Amino acid sequence: MLARLLRFSFCLVLFSLTMPNSVSAADASTLSAGAAKIDITDYSAGPVNDPLYVKVVAIKDDSLTTVLISVDAVAIGEIGRIKNDYLPTMRKRLESELGIPPSHVLVNASHCHGVILPDITDHTVRAVKEAISHMTPVRIGAGSGSENRIMENRRLKLKNGQEIDVRHAYSLPPDEEVAGVGATDPEIGVLRLDRENGETLAVIYNFACHPIQGVPNGANTADIIGYASQVIEDNLSEGTLALFLQGCAGDINPAYYKDVDHPRSAEPLGNLLGLSTLKAVRQIECKPDNRLAMLNQTLTLPRSDLADKIAELDAEERRLLGNLQGTTLNFKTFMSLMLKHKLSPEFPSYYSHRYLYDEVQERSDLRSLDAQNRKAVQAYLQNVFTMEKLTRLQANRALLRKHQTNMVDSGKRTIDVEVTALRIGDFVLLTFPGELTSPVGMNIKGNSPHDLTYVAGYTNGYIYYCPTVEQMQNRGGAQEDSDCLLAPEWQEKFETTAAEMLKQL
Repeated sequence: MLARLLRFSFCLVLFSLTMPNSVSAADASTLSAGAAKIDITDYSAGPVNDPLYVKVVAIKDDSLTTVLISVDAVAIGEIGRIKNDYLPTMRKRLESELGIPPSHVLVNASHCHGVILPDITDHTVRAVKEAISHMTPVRIGAGSGSENRIMENRRLKLKNGQEIDVRHAYSLPPDEEVAGVGATDPEIGVLRLDRENGETLAVIYNFACHPIQGVPNGANTADIIGYASQVIEDNLSEGTLALFLQGCAGDINPAYYKDVDHPRSAEPLGNLLGLSTLKAVRQIECKPDNRLAMLNQTLTLPRSDLADKIAELDAEERRLLGNLQGTTLNFKTFMSLMLKHKLSPEFPSYYSHRYLYDEVQERSDLRSLDAQNRKAVQAYLQNVFTMEKLTRLQANRALLRKHQTNMVDSGKRTIDVEVTALRIGDFVLLTFPGELTSPVGMNIKGNSPHDLTYVAGYTNGYIYYCPTVEQMQNRGGAQEDSDCLLAPEWQEKFETTAAEMLKQL
């Protein structure tokens, strides 16, 4: 009897040691998440086409709470409505009121150019609190989609070896001078979070494109991203939140950005992006997963001394001005002659029979007039092309001068930036505060040890454009290389740091 009791007691102890605690087992196999959004549209700033939001997805495990915030704004500080004190002030409040460390808060700007409310800090904190209060266990899954119809690389490679970009700030060169275009990254990175009952709580998606298409009435809009997110939210579970993380969009424009024959509308582009994201979402199977990791590092990057490049552009401006020549035509006579010579190249000045009469009479009056007019048209056109080059030069030189002045005034030849690496299940994200160009993002993804790695610029601050070393050789020719405060060495330092951080996840 004693032996039986001892054996029974031993089995009870063994059972209690091997049987997992029901609460800890659930915590160990799943993450918890909450989502919220708040309208931050400034309705007093003029007509509104569609609302702008601050959106939050908070995710936690036993030891870590991370907060992902997306703001429908042009940047997190430096330019636009969001001031430079927004990020530190908002983070400090979240730490004091919710106990969330500043390094666990990630804020991305969609980079739309809409007008938001000035008290964005209060709205952000309120959205985070709401998301935290709605925490629920979630199953997660990650995947990848594709969309290549809505964007184009805005850098044009010219036959003379230079590059310019497609902007409304200046005109484009003649078609015959264009030799090629840059690459785009069509990948959509997707993280899906489902409640335990199978309903979708949130979709986080990453894509690279400037959301600056606008709407036909010119009203305030969240642009492509607003429409895309609405499509996603309308076609999943009730209450689903679609949170967008802007990618490496520094050199990526909406397709047909300079179109003058159709109303400018972000809606069809946003609908396409939303549908392509939904296609990827529906291929993702969500499972219990407790993998949550976050790394945060401050990286010191070199700034450029732009004095020599500015002097070079000053000299180029003097050369171009010297190329402007007097011409007998003005715009009115130029347009008239241009139309006649295009409409009837052989007989622009009159009907063909008058030219035949001249030939019979061995006269060349009309032919001589045509030759003079063609020469005058070409001279006028040459002045126009020179003027267009001057507009591009002046716009880009102004950007270089701004950054040179800021560098001198700061007294610093370096700048500190925040880099974050985040892992949620199989979804891996690397962030940076600048407008990264697409080759940088593709380099980081290509060198990552994780299959589903995505890159978000415009995050945790703003330091303007961050082009590649190769693109910087074109400084003064395009906005990306001109509206840049970094020295070329920045790229290798950043990409090396990014690779090291990704290996640690």
